[in-house]
Amino acid sequence: MTSIQDNIQGKVAIVTGASSGLGESTARHLAARGAKVVLAARRTDRLDRVVAEIREAGGDAIAVATDVAKRADLEKLAAATVEAFGRIDVLVNNAGVMPLSPLEKLKVDEWDRTIDVNIKGVLYGIAAVLPRMQAQGSGHIVNVASIAGLKVFTPIGTVYSATKHAVRAISEGLRVEVGNSGVRVTIVSPGAVDSELKFGSSDAESAAGVKA
Repeated sequence: MTSIQDNIQGKVAIVTGASSGLGESTARHLAARGAKVVLAARRTDRLDRVVAEIREAGGDAIAVATDVAKRADLEKLAAATVEAFGRIDVLVNNAGVMPLSPLEKLKVDEWDRTIDVNIKGVLYGIAAVLPRMQAQGSGHIVNVASIAGLKVFTPIGTVYSATKHAVRAISEGLRVEVGNSGVRVTIVSPGAVDSELKFGSSDAESAAGVKA
């Protein structure tokens, strides 16, 4: 009988934001469980290092340079995954940014980037893999939200919280839409995690508060 620990064996999983933090840890964990892992992020030097270490440990992984804010990159990522491994079983929509500041600081460029990565990046990932998963009659989309998607992180995280509330809404809607097609949808809502996310704030006061 296959245990819950072994059911990822041989499955093909894409992990975005895999160059550090939760994404890197997830990719390493899935590879250790026998999954074929595709690591996606912008920092190819970091991806290549993680892939090399996974392979040295006996795992199967490739790296694909990806900016999730660009739809074409997600389409290329999906195509590269199918070319390498023949299918896509899992997408972990993990890539995210968290530049925190009060709205009155008017960090509009940072708002735009947060929306592009945290919302559009999730949607572009879904768009890239959903048709393939529906065609094969199976698949699992895991969207990484946040506890900030349950309660607004105020006064410095209003925009970030808005994007994570959006991830929850997208996930809940997608779950209803896919119905009994064999495609599953999961939301993961982490709390505080020791990762690079806390270094994303250009507002000195907000950054100091987060690091503290």
